[in-house]
Amino acid sequence: MPNVRFKDKVVIVTGASRGIGESIAVAFAGEGAEVIGVARSVNSDKGFEAMPFDFGAASVADINGLVKKILDRHGRIDVLVNNAGIIRRAPAATHPEQDWDDVLKINLKAPFYLTQSVGRWWIETGMKQAAPDARLKIVNIASMLSFQGGINVISYAASKHGIAGITKALANEWAAHRINVNAIAPGYIATENTKPLREDPVRNKAIKDRIPQGDWADPGQIAGGVMYLASSPDSDYCNGAILNIDGGWLAR
Repeated sequence: MPNVRFKDKVVIVTGASRGIGESIAVAFAGEGAEVIGVARSVNSDKGFEAMPFDFGAASVADINGLVKKILDRHGRIDVLVNNAGIIRRAPAATHPEQDWDDVLKINLKAPFYLTQSVGRWWIETGMKQAAPDARLKIVNIASMLSFQGGINVISYAASKHGIAGITKALANEWAAHRINVNAIAPGYIATENTKPLREDPVRNKAIKDRIPQGDWADPGQIAGGVMYLASSPDSDYCNGAILNIDGGWLAR
C-alpha cells in the first residue's frame, strides 16, 4: 500500500522551484498532501500547486496576504516548510550592504513573518477548529552554518544562525499551543547554491575529504527528515530541535 500519512494535509513549501524545496514538495505530494509550492517562479507540473511569490520584494503585509490567500483557498494549514533562501559570497571585509540586506530579508525576515502569520492564524482560529490532538508543524531549513562560520558567506551564516535561534524561541513560546517548531540542518547538498563550490576542484576535494560519508548529498535526501518533523504522531514530542543531515560533517 502506498504511504499516505499526509493525506488531505495542507502543506506549504517555500523555495519549491528547484533543489531541496522542490524535492520536499514532491515528496509531500507523493504521500497525499495538498502542497502549495511557493517561489518567485515555480513550475506547476510537478504534482503540486504552484503559487508564485517573491519574498525578496514582499512586505510583511504581502506575506500576510499570501497566508490569507492560501487559507481562503484551502481552509487550513497543517505544515509550513520554510526552505526559500539565497547566498551571496564575498570576503567579510568587502561584503556589500545590498548583499547583506538581500540575504537577511529572504533567509531570516521573510520566514519569520510567514511563520508568524501562520502561527497567529493557528492560535486564534485554527487550533479551535482542529481535532483535539491536531498540531501545526513548522519546519525551518537551517544549515551547518547555523553552527559554523563558513568562508566568505558572512550574511548567510548570520541568517542561518538566526533561523536556529528563531526555531528555539518559537518552540518556547508556542509549544503550549500544539505547535511544533523544528529545523533541518542540511550538509553539503548538490544544489544551485553550492554549484560554485563543486566546480572549484580545490574546495570540492577539501569538502568531500572532510565528510565522513565522502560525497555531496542529493536534495531528495533532505525530504525524509522534513517529513519526519512534519508528521504526527511521530514527531509530536520533538520541539526546538535542529536535525543535522550532513553525512557526519558536524561530528567530524
